[in-house]
Amino acid sequence: MRYVLALDQGTTSSRAIVFDEAGGVRATAQAEFRQIFPQPGWVEHDPEEIWRSQLEVAREAIANARAQPREIAALGITNQRETTLLWDRRTGAPLANAIVWQDRRTADECARLKRAGHESQIAAQTGLVLDPYFAGTKLAWLLDHVPGARARAAAGELAFGTVDSWLVWKLTGGRLHLTDPSNASRTLFYDIARGTWEDGLLALFNVPRAVLPEVRPSSAVLGETDPRLLGSAVAIAGIAGDQQAALFGQACHAPGMAKNTYGTGCFMLLHTGRARVASRHGLVTTRAASATGAPEYALEGSVFIAGAVVQWLRDGLGLIRASRDVEPLAASVPDAGGVYLVPAFAGLGAPHWDAYARGALLGVTRGTTAGHLARAALESIAFQSAEVLAAMQRDAGHELAELRVDGGATANDLLMQFQADLLGVPVARPRVAETTALGAAYLAGLATGVWRSTDEIASQWRRERLFEPRMSRDEAESRLAGWLRAVERAKGWAAE
Repeated sequence: MRYVLALDQGTTSSRAIVFDEAGGVRATAQAEFRQIFPQPGWVEHDPEEIWRSQLEVAREAIANARAQPREIAALGITNQRETTLLWDRRTGAPLANAIVWQDRRTADECARLKRAGHESQIAAQTGLVLDPYFAGTKLAWLLDHVPGARARAAAGELAFGTVDSWLVWKLTGGRLHLTDPSNASRTLFYDIARGTWEDGLLALFNVPRAVLPEVRPSSAVLGETDPRLLGSAVAIAGIAGDQQAALFGQACHAPGMAKNTYGTGCFMLLHTGRARVASRHGLVTTRAASATGAPEYALEGSVFIAGAVVQWLRDGLGLIRASRDVEPLAASVPDAGGVYLVPAFAGLGAPHWDAYARGALLGVTRGTTAGHLARAALESIAFQSAEVLAAMQRDAGHELAELRVDGGATANDLLMQFQADLLGVPVARPRVAETTALGAAYLAGLATGVWRSTDEIASQWRRERLFEPRMSRDEAESRLAGWLRAVERAKGWAAE
């Protein structure tokens, strides 16, 4: 038996999963790490804490699998995207905390670039919108605010990377500084059609080319881990940003297939194959993870706050003791009682892209209970996803037959049923819920011969449950209209 180790470095925790040749989970390990909030709208992580937690769970997962390190055929990495790190090439020491994808500190800079007329150029080359979400303005901020960083970066002394690059650097003892197209396409510097860093965009953000990683295929033997870390040298053979990895792990390899991941945020991707579809309805075009190295694309809608709204109910309001308690609390009432919660805690992502929106709770009366708040919180996740799917179907020009779902919140049957009701489309939950890590494992395993083809991978996908729409379309449209009214009241709240 050969195994593949997947490192799934997420926004709130580091995970490691050992998969067998049938795509089954042999062992798993997980460790949470700190969320740092220096001031409102800012979100940071400690890069060394990310590394320590990821190495710890990798070792634990191998031990739990009772596998010998030499039985690990390959290692695949999937990661929270856009989170931006800057470190010293000689010492490997980070110059500052990582700026997390949720961070809003560069909203004013994005607004300035929009006023200067750069948005259309950026969209044409990168497929992205000008928003603090992406890594470009985060890196520029670090270069401007860390003393001496800009001069040192220009001299080739510093390395920039998203979390995948940081993990590869650490796993190889600083020998490799690289990324893949799925992560590079989230930086605002990468021409997704040509597959290269774009000098004009680097000049726009005043970022020196010397700081950038090399872009390598998502599925290829890229190097080996330092043998001291895991007990043996393991081939690093797969890299993909978490959402592209989930698309691959859900076996959405053909144009027209879509998945939605319910994690800290919510991310829906529609595979468009070799066709690069430009969005007219507030989505982004991104590079998908490819098993062949040939460019493949996806339309994506990013929702910033999904599972995080449940964490807020737990940690911020104390309404529940554990995240799993939200479903019975929400089920204690037949509906949300006219209450809408817009969780724009970090602004609004697709399709609105309003960095100045803030959270809003509307429709509250004396009869509103904790159950209504819990239900409104869950419904907010489904409402945001429904907006994204509507935009996606308009851009793609066809109706979706089925939505494949993954992520922790998919265990919530109430949420999944409400999602199907709003969309009017069946929602399919797979047997293997760890599709993000599975996608990274598949990419690594394909490069090392553990699996032969994407057809073999697709044959391993199994549905655990299908949620069919029950709600009338009139009622669904009425609910969505109320949601959109609430969203309009949340927009622009923090703008001066």
